[in-house]
Amino acid sequence: MKNVDEQSHWLREEILDTLDEELEMAYGDDEGIGVVEGSCGEELDLNTTSTMDRRTYFRELWRLQRELVKLQEWVAEEGIKVVVLFEGRDAAGKGGAIKRITQRLNPRICRVAALPAPSEREKTQWYFQRYVSHLPAAGEIVLFDRSWYNRAGVEKVMGFCNDEEYEEFFRAVPEFERMLVRSGIILIKYWFSITDSEQYRRFLMRIHDPLKQWKLSPMDLESRRRWEAYTVAKEEMLERTHIPESPWWVIEGDDKKRARLNCIHHLLSQIPYGEVEQPGVTLPPREYHDEYVRTPVPDNMLVPNIY
Repeated sequence: MKNVDEQSHWLREEILDTLDEELEMAYGDDEGIGVVEGSCGEELDLNTTSTMDRRTYFRELWRLQRELVKLQEWVAEEGIKVVVLFEGRDAAGKGGAIKRITQRLNPRICRVAALPAPSEREKTQWYFQRYVSHLPAAGEIVLFDRSWYNRAGVEKVMGFCNDEEYEEFFRAVPEFERMLVRSGIILIKYWFSITDSEQYRRFLMRIHDPLKQWKLSPMDLESRRRWEAYTVAKEEMLERTHIPESPWWVIEGDDKKRARLNCIHHLLSQIPYGEVEQPGVTLPPREYHDEYVRTPVPDNMLVPNIY
């Protein structure tokens, strides 16, 4: 009975978290705070989660997202180049944090690089080559959803690289990152950390949620079995690549909402941005021409009004 109660509790929390994502997308700064009416007219209390007061979460999220917009404008105005790496265990919350960072930003300025497995051709290239092509130009922010540190993690644990390639990575990566910093790139590295039990719970939720099953790959399932091997690889990676020019920052991720807020708050603190004065926007008057007649849309082109 206890296990059933626990599963019901966590399933409820997962449903609430999904609802929160929808609220984040659907409502603006003022409309989302407070009580929101449900589709059938019932009131949805935003203070139902046990992990964090939801009003506080939304208020802080939108406040931080406004600051991210200011950061974006400053990066574009000053021609700054920013790279942020997101690493961590499977289901640690990297994707959720990235989504909240990019949610209100211009994708032409802030973009996500999530590279697939290397092709046969890419496997013959210099290891860092396919990542270099995704680096930012002036006025751009690039968020790497996993990065060149794949070699220190999944490639090492799963045997996708040999010992010589593994050691060469550790010899090269500090110099590679120093070159990036010397070139003017602001480089920030995050490791999302979760406990064994929390990863287990999140994997179970993905198994039972048809909307999230796509997140579970055979590699994810294998990472669960090799938890200790990944721990050893992670500890060696942090020890050997934590350098003054690009240190690691560890985010405790068991509480997803706090992890997201802590990540955004820290990211903002790492870049000395300022507010850019924006010119006033005036909507020009619409032109009217007597000879113009709007052509009606044919019925066979209209999408049916089902809702």
